[in-house]
Amino acid sequence: MRLSPLPGAAVAASVAGLLAVLVVVLAAPGSASASTAARSMPTPRVDPSVVAPADRWLWPVGPPVIVVAPFRAPPTPYSAGHRGIDLAAAAGSTVVAPAAGVVSFAGPVAGRGVLSIDHGDGVVSSIEPVEADLAAGAAVRAGEPVATVSTGGHCDGGCVHFGVRVHGEYVSPLRWFGGVPRAVLLPMEG
Repeated sequence: MRLSPLPGAAVAASVAGLLAVLVVVLAAPGSASASTAARSMPTPRVDPSVVAPADRWLWPVGPPVIVVAPFRAPPTPYSAGHRGIDLAAAAGSTVVAPAAGVVSFAGPVAGRGVLSIDHGDGVVSSIEPVEADLAAGAAVRAGEPVATVSTGGHCDGGCVHFGVRVHGEYVSPLRWFGGVPRAVLLPMEG
């Protein structure tokens, strides 16, 4: 009996289906594979001692700088996603301006404090939850303390959410810290 090859679209759909099943099995709560995978995954860390070139930004919190949740672009402007990165930070920690700019907003949004800085050329950074004494229109320098970490939102005292918009569209903030790191597949521990 001779098997005929599947058309490209059918192969892609089959592979996508198998991957979806694998993800569901590995992510099932209580499964040995899920708990083993979670334990073996290293915490993403960025070495703050590396001096960045002048065009790179400063981390708004840290050291150490620990990214606890990555940027996940939504498939459409109104879909679910994670429009920034979450950085580990304790309530009361100092927040600094990542680059020079002008405060475009400082105040509460949905019960948590937000600080937005316009860096020019359509680039605006925002960080939350924070307490800031600055008002819209205040000029800030890179590295200048601008707020303290507060509580509320999905971080609630354990991190800050740091987002960047370019002409109103959310992009990965990692672009301003030397780029998005290359993905590296690690062997699973058995």
